Amino acid sequence: MLELGKKQTLVVVKEVEFGVYLAEKMDSEEKVLLPKKQMPKDIKVSDSLEVFLYKDSSDRMIATTREPKISLGNLAVLKVKELSKIGAFLDWGLEKDLLLPFKEQLCEVKAGKSYLVCLYVDKSSRLCATMKVYSHLKNNSSYMKDDMVQGIVYEVTKDFGVYVAVDNLYSARIPSKEVYDNLKVGDVIEARVSGVKADGKLDLSMRQKAYMQMDADAEFILAELTNQGGMFPFTDKTVEPEHIKTEFHMSKNAFKRAVGNLLKAGKIQITSTSICLKDK
Repeated sequence: MLELGKKQTLVVVKEVEFGVYLAEKMDSEEKVLLPKKQMPKDIKVSDSLEVFLYKDSSDRMIATTREPKISLGNLAVLKVKELSKIGAFLDWGLEKDLLLPFKEQLCEVKAGKSYLVCLYVDKSSRLCATMKVYSHLKNNSSYMKDDMVQGIVYEVTKDFGVYVAVDNLYSARIPSKEVYDNLKVGDVIEARVSGVKADGKLDLSMRQKAYMQMDADAEFILAELTNQGGMFPFTDKTVEPEHIKTEFHMSKNAFKRAVGNLLKAGKIQITSTSICLKDK
């Protein structure tokens, strides 16, 4: 059986002016064309050839010897070549670009940016891409707590956080309470594994352990104090958590730890209404 979206080893059963026809066996009725420009040199009838099957611009199944960047049911990060009225077209290494329909997009995609997608066959028997990759990700990584990993953001939600595919393959999430940056779908990030769930899914954090992060946070706050004239018009007790998250990209607890560290080091002073550099 000839299958769309997969590589198959087929036999050359007939040669024509515009290419060769391939089939599973010499006497198979189901055949597919390999265009002449795709033919290897000296190929002849009865030779075996590995090809990838997809559909051409006329919606006919066709074979190619070119290597696609993604195959049926698998994941890959593909770049958007152009936008259209029916969706986005992705570069997947073949002559005809791959359609990412609007209904399969999880955000407004942009030309030139890359996104994690899965290849599937739609109701019209056409190969398409989808950004709905959650069910295709694996939960059996060998990563452990505090390992550093790299992944791509594939979905962002307000209530549950940022969903990440570690190594473009493993299921992970940055819980909403740990999201301090304006992450977007398609962003490639480095993060720390903050936990491994019973089902193997990973929890991630963009920050180091508290005792390691505190020095970096303190330096950042000191730089911001300098940039703002040496004074914040609030204290670590009166400032709102949302303000800290937006302006400093950390939790209020992390902010208080860093401020306490600066106070202990004699670099700042705290009044009833403000935080100031020591010489202010």
